[in-house]
Amino acid sequence: MLATLPDSCCALTIKEDSMPFIRICTTALIRNTLALAVCVSAVLPGASLAQWPDRPVRLLVTVGPGGAADTLSRNLASSFSQFANGQALVVENRVGAGGTIAAAAVAREKPDGYTLFLAEVGPNAVSHTLAKLPYDPNTAFTPIIHAVNLPAVVLIRANLPYKTLAEFLAAAKQQPGKFNYASAGLGNWTHLYMAYLNSLAGIDQMNVAYKSGAEMLTAVLRGDADTAIITVSTSLGQLRDGKIRALAGAASRPMRQLPDVPPASQAVPGFDVSVWHGIVGPAGMDTALVARINGVFNQILQAPAIRTAITEGQAADIVGGTPQQFDAFIKGELRRWPEVVKSAGIKPE
Repeated sequence: MLATLPDSCCALTIKEDSMPFIRICTTALIRNTLALAVCVSAVLPGASLAQWPDRPVRLLVTVGPGGAADTLSRNLASSFSQFANGQALVVENRVGAGGTIAAAAVAREKPDGYTLFLAEVGPNAVSHTLAKLPYDPNTAFTPIIHAVNLPAVVLIRANLPYKTLAEFLAAAKQQPGKFNYASAGLGNWTHLYMAYLNSLAGIDQMNVAYKSGAEMLTAVLRGDADTAIITVSTSLGQLRDGKIRALAGAASRPMRQLPDVPPASQAVPGFDVSVWHGIVGPAGMDTALVARINGVFNQILQAPAIRTAITEGQAADIVGGTPQQFDAFIKGELRRWPEVVKSAGIKPE
């Protein structure tokens, strides 16, 4: 007996006893088609990665507008579209809990490259030693690029009489608890670094928390706070105008913008810190996607206008490099700072 397929399929006449053979061939065809689909899907990620991003990308920042981290983010955002298919980098300020609110929000996102975090020492290396967090900094993020290091300065309100860090420390030892310092919240680097300095120097200052470096600076200018450790870029104008006074640089190396200001380590041996920022995403990001995003930010950091804005306008050192280098750096910070917190006796305030 013969079986005839409908005209809509083809004009082909087939013997009925051939049907098992046809079923076998059809099954093989399906399997081959699926295999081809797998091969295509293996190739397409490279092609689709070139299309990243095809919509705006969010960058969450731990402080409010006006601080060094916010300024850096907006500098990066200003040239993002040039290297990222014309798409925007949208800066979102998520303030609070020393940066861990923003960090936790990013940790919960899909690892698709459309939500990133401006990482820093507090939420990425220290805060978990001071409070219980909804994420584990050891596993919650994918390192993408170490963007910059910013110099910071120990400053004091101008109407206090102390001209050097050693003079201030001597007065603080004689009057425990008299002085306070401004920070951007528990676990933020502005809190951590000053608490570390206080511990090494053997003094006691009260922490008064604000939302950003700009607010901290305003508090010192008004006299609401006595001291602070703030980035040079945030405070340089007021320092040059004499509205506040620089006692020391936070890092051991000289500051090119303030060459006459000595390092804090001269008065407090062992104190040597700088402010770092980088880009991370949620855990589990595809390595090819990470490489694509890393390439975009490396291009941004090398753009002449951005280099000028960061190195001169923010007094920062551009780092750049690979995701692997940033991963190694963060792991080093995760080893370093919990030990510092423990040995210095730094506790939640």
